[in-house]
Amino acid sequence: MTQQQMSVKEPTADQIAEHHIYQQMGVSDREYELICGFMGRKPNYTEIGVFSVMWSEHCAYKNSKPLLRRFPTTGPRVLMGPGEGAGIVDIGDNQAVVFKIESHNHPSAIEPFQGAATGVGGIIRDIFSMGARPIAVLNSLRFGKLESDRVKYLFEHVVSGIAGYGNCIGIPTVGGEVVFDESYDGNPLVNAMCVGLIDHDKIQRGVAKGVGNPVFYVGPPTGRDGIHGATFASIELSEESEANRTAVQVGDPFMEKLVMESCLELIDSGIVVGIQDMGAAGLTCSSAEMASKAGNGLELYLDQVPQREEGMTPYEMMLSESQERMLFVVEPRDEAQAQEIFDRWGVICTKVGKVTDDGRLKLIHHGDVVGDMPVTALVDECPVYDKPSTVPDYYKDSDKIDTLRYEEVTDLGGALKQVLASPSIASKAWVYDQYDYMVRTSTAVRPGSDAAVVTIRGTRKGLAMTTDCNGRYVYLDPEVGGKIAVSEAARNIVCSGAEPLAITDNLNFGSPDKPEIFWQMERAVDGLAEACRELNTPVIGGNVSLYNENASGAIYPTPVVGMVGLVHDLDHITTQDFKQEGDVIVLLGDTMAELGGSEFQTILHGVAEGRPPALDLEVEKKLLSAVLGAIQGDLVQSAHDLSEGGLAVALAESCISGGVGAKVSVDTELRSDVALFSESQSRILLSATQEKAEQLITYIKGFGVPVVKLGTVVGSELEININKGTSVVNESVEALKQVWKDAIPCLMK
Repeated sequence: MTQQQMSVKEPTADQIAEHHIYQQMGVSDREYELICGFMGRKPNYTEIGVFSVMWSEHCAYKNSKPLLRRFPTTGPRVLMGPGEGAGIVDIGDNQAVVFKIESHNHPSAIEPFQGAATGVGGIIRDIFSMGARPIAVLNSLRFGKLESDRVKYLFEHVVSGIAGYGNCIGIPTVGGEVVFDESYDGNPLVNAMCVGLIDHDKIQRGVAKGVGNPVFYVGPPTGRDGIHGATFASIELSEESEANRTAVQVGDPFMEKLVMESCLELIDSGIVVGIQDMGAAGLTCSSAEMASKAGNGLELYLDQVPQREEGMTPYEMMLSESQERMLFVVEPRDEAQAQEIFDRWGVICTKVGKVTDDGRLKLIHHGDVVGDMPVTALVDECPVYDKPSTVPDYYKDSDKIDTLRYEEVTDLGGALKQVLASPSIASKAWVYDQYDYMVRTSTAVRPGSDAAVVTIRGTRKGLAMTTDCNGRYVYLDPEVGGKIAVSEAARNIVCSGAEPLAITDNLNFGSPDKPEIFWQMERAVDGLAEACRELNTPVIGGNVSLYNENASGAIYPTPVVGMVGLVHDLDHITTQDFKQEGDVIVLLGDTMAELGGSEFQTILHGVAEGRPPALDLEVEKKLLSAVLGAIQGDLVQSAHDLSEGGLAVALAESCISGGVGAKVSVDTELRSDVALFSESQSRILLSATQEKAEQLITYIKGFGVPVVKLGTVVGSELEININKGTSVVNESVEALKQVWKDAIPCLMK
């Protein structure tokens, strides 16, 4: 039956049970029996719909909860950890930073423009529902190979969806990452992160407190878009998914701007008891969660819910994911004041219910009770599954692979150009030039450096922010790959002159029903958790996106890390570009023969195999402390972490962004191609003025961090010598820049 047919005649409770209609909603036989037990009867069509979304992976985390408990979630700066709309971290002076990352993967695979746009809209609402003003958006994107027409279509429309929404609402899109790999064919990843600022006394919670208090609906009328969006996000994409376009929401950024400003004014007035956005599962999730957090019940009068379409059923109203909507609670004496604020902004604000003391979510329509469910059953009683896990064969086999068995590449200038032209490494200006990254005029470091930096008005402080994850590494060794994702994010934050504060994570994996995939999840979470503990960056919230699969199987496991850091003084802001001729270039960290999962291995040899680079968190910690101290001590001109593409690419990027050349000599016992393109971890490229170079080197050595002088910033060519012999790379920076800059635009023509 289609949604429209059901609006005409919904199946009865007996028919739902007899024909197992609940299975179409993602509810298993066992779960259905549990629901009947909690209800003391068979649920009707609206009730089973409400349970199905509340018990979906997207809302209940039923397959991932045991793993999420492994994360460190507290710390001296953490004001709010997981469980609310977003996490909050203290940054001093009664101020705090609020941030979170969320996925909109499946909607973007079906309807890329709206899928991406509403992903941005949803994460912005999470931030302002906490009482914070959103100040920046980032995104972490994954697509298949860019040579495919379908991938080009998805890429183009996802980027324009992000740009269309962010630019219209007036929040700068300041950074992120884009990776292309055939593992993401047919199942792109669209993860959106938002960062906001708040004063401590303005922090809100999504609670429906105060028995008898009125519940208000804010925002545009409810339509039939996005029905079962949460369920759709909790199953694998298939041939039939194209028909699920109604499960994709439609966004209106101009309406969101009005809703945001009016809600922030409402919060400013001090009369809000509780507020939450209607995100996944719409009215269902916001009402049930707000009641649950307060230990109360809620009565909703569905006739009062603003409706965009004729004859909407209670089922459709409760499950719609129409965008730009919020739910809030005030005391009766403050109703008129709240109403006046929204009337002035021209935003719909309607009383749709009241807080009760019976612990039930009651739905009333045309005078009849059409739904009556225990709140605790909806929110807290979803079964949690401890899935079986098995070590995959590919993992056992990859341990035996010698990643140096390929023939040595001798044309290293040509190899550098090939790697720079890889869409994953190449300039992303084609993407970020579509974003307004300067709106609000607080953006101090624009897209393209290690991390974006946004200044905090009226202070000398700034916030650095980044998203990071190498899915190939996580595939080849999930635990090490998880550690690397956190460490690289921290390196990017430190290279920008900031102290890492905390992370939000987006766990993108295949189907947890496959033991090999659940093993990837377990190991990756262990790696992330250990790195967060060692580097003192607690997990303050995040998102889980499972069932990301295509015809060839699961995507690469991609636990994206969104990290925010505090720039204590704007003078500490540092960028990756070489600054001036004569500056001395130094390399921190050791280079080993580590090509497993590297960009060089993939581009030059067409494989991704072996083990990824090793990571020692003690070594990483020393490196981060040394570099941050050197930057804060005014010893550093530029800083750039070595990641994909290794030393050769890091040198090229610092030359290209600085518009200058460099002459360096690498002393090594490794093969030349390995020395230049190995992706060994815990390495950073710094430059310093000639006057401060020796002081910098002495300072770094004091932390027990290996440091070598490579050469100087000079001329207009990048010249790399090995063991003071003949140059193995000698390319004009302009030529490297053209290759790097033109790669994506050429493929998109």
